[in-house]
Amino acid sequence: MVPGARTRIERGGRGGASLRRLAMSSLVILGVVTITFAVSRLVPSDPASLYAGARARPEQVERVREDLNLGAPVMSQYVSYLGELARGDLGVSFATKRPIAEDLRRFLPATLELALSATALAVLIGIPAGVMAADRAHRLRAVGIRLLAVTSVSMPVFWSALFLQLFVASKLEWLPLAGRIDPGTHFATPTGFFLIDSVLSGSPSNFLDVVSHLILPVLVMAAYPLGLTIRLVRSAMLEVLASDHIEAARVAQVPWRTVLWRLALKNALLPALTVLGLTFAYSVSSAFLVEALFAWPGLGKYFADAILRVDLPVISAAVLTVTVVYVSVNLVLDLLQIRLDPRVVLS
Repeated sequence: MVPGARTRIERGGRGGASLRRLAMSSLVILGVVTITFAVSRLVPSDPASLYAGARARPEQVERVREDLNLGAPVMSQYVSYLGELARGDLGVSFATKRPIAEDLRRFLPATLELALSATALAVLIGIPAGVMAADRAHRLRAVGIRLLAVTSVSMPVFWSALFLQLFVASKLEWLPLAGRIDPGTHFATPTGFFLIDSVLSGSPSNFLDVVSHLILPVLVMAAYPLGLTIRLVRSAMLEVLASDHIEAARVAQVPWRTVLWRLALKNALLPALTVLGLTFAYSVSSAFLVEALFAWPGLGKYFADAILRVDLPVISAAVLTVTVVYVSVNLVLDLLQIRLDPRVVLS
C-alpha cells in the first residue's frame, strides 16, 4: 500500500472512532437526562406544592402548576425540558427560588478546586511511587509502597476524615477543622477558585489560609486515587520491564536509572492514561461525603441539602452536572488515546 494512502486510512479510522465515541457520550448524557426526568415525575410528591411552599393556598399551588407547565402531557414536558437544557436553563430551585445555573456557578468551583488538588496530589505522588514499587532492586521499599497503596484504596473516607479531624485538627491544632476559609478572611472571588483568587488578592496570608483549609480534605479525597495510581503504574511498569526492548537496553548496559525512569516509564504511562485521568472524574463524583464531613461549600453540600429538602430540580441538575464532567473526561481521554496510539482504533 502507498504510504500516503495508508496515512489517509489511519486518519479516517481515527476520525470514525472519534465520532463514535462522541456519539456514545452524547447518548449517555441523554440517557441520564431521561432517567432524572422520569424519576422526578415518579417521586411521590407534588412539585407545585414544594415550589409554592407549605403555607401556600390551593389557588397559589394551581398557579405554580400552570407556570411550571406541570399540567401538560409528560412527553410535552420532556421535550420542553430538553429545550431548556439546550439553552443552558437548569430550572429554578424550589427552596431558594434562584436559577440553579447561578447556584452552580457559585458551588461548582469549590468542588472542582478540591478535585483538581486531590488529583494533582495523587498523580504527583502516585506515578513516582508506582515506578519505585516496580523496581525489584529495592524490594523492601517496593513492599512498603505496595502496602501504602493497599491501605489507601481500602481505607473508608469517613474514617480517615474523622481521624485527621480528631488528631491533626482538634488535638494538635495544626490545621483548621472544617470550612474553606476562616470567617475573618475576606477577598474578592472573581473566579470562584480560592487558590487563584487568594493569589490575585496579593496577600500571602489569604493564600496560606486557603491552603491550610485545603490540606485535610485533599488528603482524604486523594487517598483512593493515590492507591489506584500506584497499583496501575506498577502493573504497567512490570509489563514494560519484561519487554524485549528493555532487555536489550540492559544488555547494552544502559544505566538502570535511565531504563526505569525514561525508557520504561514513557511506555507505561500510555496504558495508565485512562485511569489516571478518571481519578479526577472520580474525585468530583465522590466529593459529596468529603464536603459534608469538612463543611466544604461545594456541589456536594448543595446536593445533600437539596435531597433533604426534596428539591427535585437541584437534584436533577447536580446529577446531570456530575455526569457531564465524568463523560467529558472519559471522552477527552479516549480521544487522546486514539491520537497517541493508532492501535486503539482497531480495538
